[in-house]
Amino acid sequence: MHDSDFELCEECNYHPQRICLARQQLLTDNIVFQLAETFKVVGDPTRIKILHALSKGEMCVCDIAETLNMGQSAISHQLRVLRNARLVKFRKDGKTVWYSLDDDHVVALLCQGLEHISHS
Repeated sequence: MHDSDFELCEECNYHPQRICLARQQLLTDNIVFQLAETFKVVGDPTRIKILHALSKGEMCVCDIAETLNMGQSAISHQLRVLRNARLVKFRKDGKTVWYSLDDDHVVALLCQGLEHISHS
């Protein structure tokens, strides 16, 4: 790719009103960091598979491992990462630990991503 392949302004003309509006709406560094960390967590293929499986309903570690043909310890590790990022939650029922998506925002994030990659 050459520099000429990029669409750039031929002249540098600033638009103060647009700059002012954009600056007023800038995210704080803390919010930017949290969002970047969330996207890093979601950016792992195994975690995407887990989130997608959980988008269909609550599952235990055994069921997730069997569904994805992976070991329970590997799934458990990924679930811990997802839990620390507040993307999944769990509940205990006797000796079984059930995992589910933390809230509807996680489902929306997955759906938006799938929608984005599926349109041309």
